[in-house]
Amino acid sequence: MRIAILSRNPKLYSTRRLKEAGIEMGHEVDVVDTMHCYMDITSNNPSVRYKGRTLPKYDAIIPRIGASVSFYGTSVVRQFEMMGTYSINESVAISRSRDKLRSLQLLSRKGIGMPRTGFANHPDRIDDLIKNVGGAPVVIKLLEGTQGIGVVLAETAKTAEAIIEAFMGLGANILIQEYIKEAGGADIRCLVVGDKVIAAMKRQAAPGEFRSNLHRGGSASIVKLTPDERKTAVAAANTMGLNMAGVDILRSKNGPVVMEVNSSPGLEGIETATGKNIAGMIIEHIVKNAHLTTKTRGKG
Repeated sequence: MRIAILSRNPKLYSTRRLKEAGIEMGHEVDVVDTMHCYMDITSNNPSVRYKGRTLPKYDAIIPRIGASVSFYGTSVVRQFEMMGTYSINESVAISRSRDKLRSLQLLSRKGIGMPRTGFANHPDRIDDLIKNVGGAPVVIKLLEGTQGIGVVLAETAKTAEAIIEAFMGLGANILIQEYIKEAGGADIRCLVVGDKVIAAMKRQAAPGEFRSNLHRGGSASIVKLTPDERKTAVAAANTMGLNMAGVDILRSKNGPVVMEVNSSPGLEGIETATGKNIAGMIIEHIVKNAHLTTKTRGKG
C-alpha cells in the first residue's frame, strides 16, 4: 500500500512511529506537510499538489491535523476523500470532534456520561450559571484551548465569577464544568481504533496541579479498564465518527465521564506506558479497512 501521513513535522514521535511501522510492514509511506498542500478542485479530476508537483495516488492517509490548522487541514483531507483515498479519520469527523461544544452536545444526546456543563454568551446571572453545574469549585475552559492551556480551576464562586467575567470581557468562548473531585487529579486516556480500546493509560497530575496532561508535567502509567469504561470510550469515539481517537475519561462517583475526544492523539506517552506497538495496530487497521473500501468502490 501507499500511505501518506499528513503532518507538519516528520520528526514528531507519533509521525515517526507511524512511518516506521508502515515501512516495517512492507508499505510505502510518505510524510506530507498539510499546510504546503494546495488543491486543484475540478469536477472531473480533483488532485492535491505539493511543492510544485501533483501528489501520487495514495491508498490511505493518516491525518495528524493540529488544532491550530483545523480548517485548512480538514479541507486537504476532504480533497483526498474526493479522490477516493481512504482516511482513517474523515474530515467531517475531525471537524466534529474539534468543536468542543458540539462534541459535548452530541455525547449528551447519546446518553454518554460527562460532567455537568454550562455554556453561555453573556449570562445575566453568572451565579446561576455556576450553580447550575453544581457550584464551586468549577472548571472553566476556553473552547479553543489544547493540552491543558486555557483550563482553570476556580475554587470559590467569587473566583469563578471573576474569571468568567474576565474571559467574557475578552470575547472568549468558554465552558463551565463540574469539578470531579473524586478523580484526584487523574484521568484515563483510552486509545480507540475501530470498535476496540487497544490501549489505555492513567495520567496523574503533578503535585499542586489539577490538569493531568503529560505536556504539563503529568505522569503516565498502565491501567486496567472496567467494562463500562471500555464501552464508554468506544461509544464516544463512534459518536464522533472517528475510527481512531484518544478518549479522555474521569472516574466519577456516577461512573466514567468523558472529558474530551481527540482525533489526533499522541502516541509517545501511551506507547511508553503500555509497551504496545500502537503505531503498528493503527497501520493494520488501515490496511484492512482501506482494502475493504477499495473493493466497495470498485463494485460501485
